[in-house]
Amino acid sequence: MTVVRNVHQDGRLVDVQISGGVVTALTEPGSLGGEWIDGHGGYLLPGFVDAHVHMQQWAATRRRIPLQTAKSAAEAVSLVAGSGEDWVFGANFVDGLWPDPPHKDLLERALPGRKVAMFSSDLHTLWLSPAALQDLGVDHPTGVLVEAECMAVTARIPAGDPDAWVLEAADAAAARGVTKIVDYELADTVVDWQRRLGLRMPAVRVACVIAKHLLDVTIERGYRTGSAVPEGDGVLSVGPYKLFVDGSLNTRTAYCHDPYDGDGHGVVVVPPGELVPLMRRAWSHGIVPAVHAIGDHANKIALDAFETVGCRGRIEHAQLVADEDLGRFAELGVIASVQPAHAPDDRDVADRHWAGRTGRAFPYQSLLAAGATLEIGSDAPVSPLDPWDGIASAVTRTDDDRPAWHPEQRIPLAVALAAACGGRSAVKVGDVADLLVAERDPYGGELRDMPVVLTMLGGRITHG
Repeated sequence: MTVVRNVHQDGRLVDVQISGGVVTALTEPGSLGGEWIDGHGGYLLPGFVDAHVHMQQWAATRRRIPLQTAKSAAEAVSLVAGSGEDWVFGANFVDGLWPDPPHKDLLERALPGRKVAMFSSDLHTLWLSPAALQDLGVDHPTGVLVEAECMAVTARIPAGDPDAWVLEAADAAAARGVTKIVDYELADTVVDWQRRLGLRMPAVRVACVIAKHLLDVTIERGYRTGSAVPEGDGVLSVGPYKLFVDGSLNTRTAYCHDPYDGDGHGVVVVPPGELVPLMRRAWSHGIVPAVHAIGDHANKIALDAFETVGCRGRIEHAQLVADEDLGRFAELGVIASVQPAHAPDDRDVADRHWAGRTGRAFPYQSLLAAGATLEIGSDAPVSPLDPWDGIASAVTRTDDDRPAWHPEQRIPLAVALAAACGGRSAVKVGDVADLLVAERDPYGGELRDMPVVLTMLGGRITHG
């Protein structure tokens, strides 16, 4: 039995008793015996659940050259030009506002003969040098790969020591209060995480998302969404089944009713004729669909598919939603899995490419008012794996000195906290002891730099 002493919840100071990985008592301070941990008067919350992470890519991005400040392709190249590594990696460029297009020749002039890979912030564009293309066996006229081609080649790029890096990234997530992630890597996440367990226990629980090409394998294994993964040491579970309807805003491949600057409506990755049978097959075997939809037309396609199949599930991102589709999330039992840090990050790109429609972009309050259930994630490495950043963006709609962008779409802090904690709004007796203690009252001021005193996973200390 363990006791966490001197923590605040619901305006009072309490001690928390934990036994067998479960919260067994919340009592007046000093009334419980046993081994104890000092909560230092911090604020008790359920552990954060990051509902959308690309864990291996996030782990690698933490070691890549950051490019998000680059205002042009030329500036992005200048940021990596001094690297002496065998492979040069840049991450998080945002080319949606660049005056010059990325091209392999720019990389060749700056780093002749070098293998260079530059990843866009949305992970939907990969910019490669001629040497990198040759090493990967890819023949491409510009070296700028998008959507399916981008993702297929990304999976083949060297990644150092990925398992050790991933476990370190999980430690860093625990230091921010995270107790569970939903891992959306386009790989066999079950096998990957079982292998990592051979190294050591991770600091977070993991829901292992099923990639599109692994549906038959998953069915053969007998896995169902939400069930424990065999040989998963109690921390691995089966996640949802990931399908893409469209691309992304920055790459201008998000599928929209209105065109981009009069030139194309975006890209449909999995059309309805393929989407519906895949969703139906998954659902018939107890596997919940999670459908990537960013543009308003893509969200309509996804909602139509959920209605046709008659299943529940999730829409990942829901960044632009038509007014007539807002209420359908609640009507169909479809969770809106959103990443609020994207709203301030993408405001300038949205103002340009979704001009006249941004009142219904990242429409969190509108979805909430229509009865939808929101779950918050980071989409790391698109945004940092830090729930405090996402929560702050959800309640302020800004991350710099500018006024809130569409402040009418802000949501209350209590809602944002629950959406970031897997739906839990407070720690209760009988809960699994996945919890965090924040140093300050979340309702008292700045959220993004919130120090975390303690994180526990089933009563096991993972940070603090």
